[in-house]
Amino acid sequence: MFSRTLALTISALPLLAVATPLEARQDCSTGALQCCDSTETAGSAAGAALLGLLGIVVQDVNVLLGVNCSPITVIGVGAGSSCSAQAVCCEDDSHGGLVSIGCVPVTL
Repeated sequence: MFSRTLALTISALPLLAVATPLEARQDCSTGALQCCDSTETAGSAAGAALLGLLGIVVQDVNVLLGVNCSPITVIGVGAGSSCSAQAVCCEDDSHGGLVSIGCVPVTL
């Protein structure tokens, strides 16, 4: 009986290992998972113009900005986790989705 339980437990471990990356891709350590129409650096002409129009000051010109972003919701495994543009995690998305600051690209 013990050997059957041990064999079942060992055979289930690969399933747990496969499930873990799916969970990690759904969550962001820096903020919400978002789908943005484009990304720009703060120092680029487009990024600087957008930040200037909105009156936003950033310290690092190399910070990645998400432009025209919307949240990606994940309902169930594999459902709703698509983005036809650029999927990113951003530290600051408090500007109504028009621009998100401190973004990191994510592969879905």
